[in-house]
Amino acid sequence: MRIRRLNAEDLADVLTVEYAFSQSPMPEEARAKWRDSILKYEADHLTLAIDEDGAKVAEATAIPMRQNVRGSVLPMAGVAAVAAQPQVRRRGYIRALVTELLGQMRDSGHVLSALYPFRPSFYGKFGFVGMPKPRTARFDPAGLAELVRTELDGTVDWQPIGTGYPNHREITERLLAQRHGFAIFPESRDVRLRDKDDRWIVTAKSGGEVVGAAMYRMKTEGNALEAYSMLFTSEVGRALLLRFFAMHVDQVDAVVVPVAPDELPELWGTDLAVGVEAKPTWSVAPMARVLSVEALAGMAVGPGRVGIEIVDDPFIAGKYMLDGTSGRLEVTSGDPTVTLTAAGFAGLVYGALTPEDVVLRGFGTIPEPGELARLFPRRLPYFFAEF
Repeated sequence: MRIRRLNAEDLADVLTVEYAFSQSPMPEEARAKWRDSILKYEADHLTLAIDEDGAKVAEATAIPMRQNVRGSVLPMAGVAAVAAQPQVRRRGYIRALVTELLGQMRDSGHVLSALYPFRPSFYGKFGFVGMPKPRTARFDPAGLAELVRTELDGTVDWQPIGTGYPNHREITERLLAQRHGFAIFPESRDVRLRDKDDRWIVTAKSGGEVVGAAMYRMKTEGNALEAYSMLFTSEVGRALLLRFFAMHVDQVDAVVVPVAPDELPELWGTDLAVGVEAKPTWSVAPMARVLSVEALAGMAVGPGRVGIEIVDDPFIAGKYMLDGTSGRLEVTSGDPTVTLTAAGFAGLVYGALTPEDVVLRGFGTIPEPGELARLFPRRLPYFFAEF
């Protein structure tokens, strides 16, 4: 098989991803709009393809992103649009494409990779491990009546996203530096939100800076205010956004907002009856992996020290000494006492798994889990990226 990088002209051929990810065949007008969007917003992505008989039959894309892991903001490759035409499936084309894609992203300096899988077990073979699933909270705005009467140190602005996009970008950049697991697209892709201009944005400000922002639409189905994001840097920012939602008590029956894994919506108000469920936009949890162990050096970790061997992986297999006695990770060579798969290592680095979880999942052999637990204390990553 021949793997090649697609150029702009090749990207205009969207039939493979159209068949895999949309209702198809599309009318030519809709296909043309999709093609134009790819050329305008995705030209800096890395897209690889396999040809057969002179035609593109499979492709996969990596989006150059940035992600916060334990306080370090690192280059991350977001894998997307992995697709093969039906007549060439089960031939190993996708396996070859994903392996080559990850290798090229690693060689260009990307330390991490993440994706939303079509089948988690398939990507588990590539060293990816599951992360906490995005959730949504649904509530009647009447349950926030007490917030309407509360004096808060701040104000809110309401406008279309086409006008308010700079506020959205400002708060995502700030949260990228603050929140474990948070990731953002390159601005070349992110500005699609501004250009489509098909959402409202409410921005909370306090002390002269943006402390909260939420993008949403008003839905006639279910008579709901449905948010695509609810981001805040402080409790005041969250309260300002919630008070804005409470002002819709006579307009909608429900407010639906995304929440981080460590958020407790049931504590937002005394009389608030809230239901929390897995976010329906993505039926599966995100997955992630590490592409370079050495590049994690300097990450904030606990005071553990342990030698590990990572096995059965084309990118990070090897023996490492991981030392966190200074509070920052040092990576050298050393004799291992622990054996890990790439998935097991990623679960520890991201804080999604404990050493005991790693053993129970079959991701490694850890005779004494204490040192690894001290080195990588469990943390819940908030996998945010505005799709």
